[in-house]
Amino acid sequence: MAAGGSYALYLQLRSDPLPEQLLYGNGHIEGTEVRVSAEVSGRVVENFLVEGRAVKAQSVLVRIDRTRLELQRDQAKSEIAAIQLERRQVEEELGTWRHHLQVAARDHERYSQLEDKAVVSSQKLEVAESKLMEARGRVGALEAKIKAITSRLEAATTTVRLIELDLTKSTVLAPIDGTILVKAVEQGEFLPVGGTIGVLVDLSRLELKVFIRERDIGKVHLSDQARVRVDAFQDRYFEGTVIRVDQKAQFTPREIHMPEERTRMVFGVTLRVENPDGVLKPGMPADSWILWKKGGQWPDSLHVPQ
Repeated sequence: MAAGGSYALYLQLRSDPLPEQLLYGNGHIEGTEVRVSAEVSGRVVENFLVEGRAVKAQSVLVRIDRTRLELQRDQAKSEIAAIQLERRQVEEELGTWRHHLQVAARDHERYSQLEDKAVVSSQKLEVAESKLMEARGRVGALEAKIKAITSRLEAATTTVRLIELDLTKSTVLAPIDGTILVKAVEQGEFLPVGGTIGVLVDLSRLELKVFIRERDIGKVHLSDQARVRVDAFQDRYFEGTVIRVDQKAQFTPREIHMPEERTRMVFGVTLRVENPDGVLKPGMPADSWILWKKGGQWPDSLHVPQ
C-alpha cells in the first residue's frame, strides 16, 4: 500500500513530457551593448547620463570643456592670416621680378643683335646677360617660395579643420536609440582620449543564448520560432527567432545548476527576442521553447521539463 501510494503521488507530481515538436533551453537575456568613449580629452562640464534613462540617437550625453580647443583654433587661424599676408607680399615681389625678367630678356636680345653688328661692346652684352640670369634666378626662387608658402597654408588650414572636428566631438552624442546601462563619468571629471563615458544597451534587439543537447542540435534551424518566458512575467510569452547556431560543441556552461548536467556536450543556440515595450532587461534569467518541427503547433501551455 505504501509503495502504491508513493507511485501514485509520483505520477501526480511529475510534469508532463515536453511535446515532440518542442526543444527547451534556458539562459540569461543579453542586450547589444555599445560602449561610448571620449574622442577628445578635457573636463566634463555637462553630464546628461542617468542610468536607466532611454535616449534617442544623436541626443547629447556629455559636453567636454572646449576652451583649449577654441584657443588652438584661434591660434591656427591667426597663423593662416599671417601666411596669407606673407604669400601676398611674395606674389607682389614675384610680379616685380617677372617684369624685370621681361625687360632683361628684351635688352639681352637687342644687345645680342647689336653686338653682331659691332655696334655695342661685348662688355654691355655681358652685363645684359648677367641681369637676365639674375632675374631668372629671382623669379625661380620666388616661385619656389610661393609653393612652400602654399604648402604651409594648406597644412594650417587642415589643422583648423581638425580642431573644428575635435570641437564637434567635445559634445558626445548617443550613437543609437537605447537605454543608459552604465554611467561611467561625473561632471567635473577629466576625461582622457578613449576614456569610457557610459554604456548603452539596445533593448529593442535583445538576445537569449540557450544550450541544446548534441543529439538534438540537428533539429534546430535558423528562423525557427521560439517563445521566451522570464520570472518577472510568468503569464507572458515573448516571441523569439533562432538567429545563430554554434558550429562547435562545448561542455554545458558552469552556470547550469546541476553538476552532472555540465558533463554533456551541447551547442549554443542564440534567439532574438522581441521586446516591443522594453520590459525585458539584460541579465534576466529566461526559459525558452523552440518550435523546431515544420508544421508543428504550439500547445496551449508550456512548462519546464524535469
